[in-house]
Amino acid sequence: MKSFMDEDFLLHSEIAKELYHDHASRMPIFDYHCHISPKEIADNKRFDNMTQIWLNGDHYKWRAMRTNGINERYCTGDAPDWEKFEKWAETVPYTLRNPLYHWTHLELRKPFGIKTVLNPESAKAIWENCNEQLNSDGFSCREIIQKANVHAICTTDDPIDTLEYHRAIKKSSFNVVVLPAWRPDAAMMVENPVSFNNYVNKLEEAANSSILNFIDFISVIDKRHLFFHENGCRLSDHGLDTIYAADYTDLQIAYIFSKIRNGNYLDIEEINQFKSVMLYEFGVMDHKRGWTQQFHLGALRNNNTRLFNQLGPDKGFDSIGDLEIAKPLSKLLNKLDSEDKLTKTILYNLNPRDNDMIASMTGNFQDGTIPGKIQYGSGWWFMDQKDGMENQMKSLSNLGLLSRFVGMLTDSRSFLSYSRHEYFRRILCNLLGNDAVNGEIPADMKLLAKMAEDISFNNAEKYFNFGSDTK
Repeated sequence: MKSFMDEDFLLHSEIAKELYHDHASRMPIFDYHCHISPKEIADNKRFDNMTQIWLNGDHYKWRAMRTNGINERYCTGDAPDWEKFEKWAETVPYTLRNPLYHWTHLELRKPFGIKTVLNPESAKAIWENCNEQLNSDGFSCREIIQKANVHAICTTDDPIDTLEYHRAIKKSSFNVVVLPAWRPDAAMMVENPVSFNNYVNKLEEAANSSILNFIDFISVIDKRHLFFHENGCRLSDHGLDTIYAADYTDLQIAYIFSKIRNGNYLDIEEINQFKSVMLYEFGVMDHKRGWTQQFHLGALRNNNTRLFNQLGPDKGFDSIGDLEIAKPLSKLLNKLDSEDKLTKTILYNLNPRDNDMIASMTGNFQDGTIPGKIQYGSGWWFMDQKDGMENQMKSLSNLGLLSRFVGMLTDSRSFLSYSRHEYFRRILCNLLGNDAVNGEIPADMKLLAKMAEDISFNNAEKYFNFGSDTK
């Protein structure tokens, strides 16, 4: 019987062990999508204790704690930090077979060096040990990033953001590339006229330009897009329930924009038309400036109205959606491709039923200009666990080229989440090792090592191609 989480954790063959230990584990991390705060990096923030760095903002842990019968006061409420940590330690034993059990102990090992299993009995000693390290040299957020061997980070930023913290990081001595990523979801959220018009007003202020009609609206957004480009941004990202690709005319869009700017609610058809034109226009901007566009598809958000009203978004009340994706996605990509305006694109699905569909969709729009121009993105959110990662890579292997995959990202708000790259790399190496042992692929270590290293880091570095002008 193997011990829990030894050095060969998740590695079930000698080939897998060699691929991970001698190759994948040594590669830098290219974290091209996350939600960590650029302000905290600019300020080189230090955290007083483990609750601040580990539990605050982590809706994965909050969901598990609620399911374990823990009161909201210990999740998002006003309980003291130690008591919140204590309640998480109480929950951990009940997370067996949930990826949180693995992530928890990977994050305690790196960067803290703690191999003790977290439970109510060990909680106090682990709390004191980690807090002592957090308050010692080597544990500021920048130092934690460097300990994890991170090469590049792309944050998630709204078009109205000043990007002042990114500029401060760039001027500092920090040797990790930290760039913004454009997330313009608010510019197409037209369900509520009041919130949309408030956002348009903020856009006017950010761009120092008036918005009188839809043409002005697109012009101002493009102005902000250029501002982001000048500050090193080379990626966009869209978090959507599905893709929108309804038919529309310029006159219809002009009318819809005027209608909502006058404070009127749109009907369903008008909402779909507006979202459709915005996704097209965003795609055109990304192509014009040579960016990569990302689509995170399939989340059903804010399901619990009572707690959404009480706590707000991103508190752990989202789940997997089941809206149609294939037809509108094909329609949008085809429209951009037909006009020679389809930029590099990464597609992420949240519903595992869509794995093969997304993997096959990427092949429709490869054009031979660069390897893997249209990417099937890594297992995301509810799928960034062992089965989800394996199934994503199996679908990509069956229907595309796994060897051209740009690999893992943290998609996290925590500076301790870089161990998710280790988790992914172990799973990748084990997948390759098992195939080699079974005689399904050659046991050619040179060939396999290159593949493991490329997926771990090299493919992403070449694909995103951040030039000297972004650094």
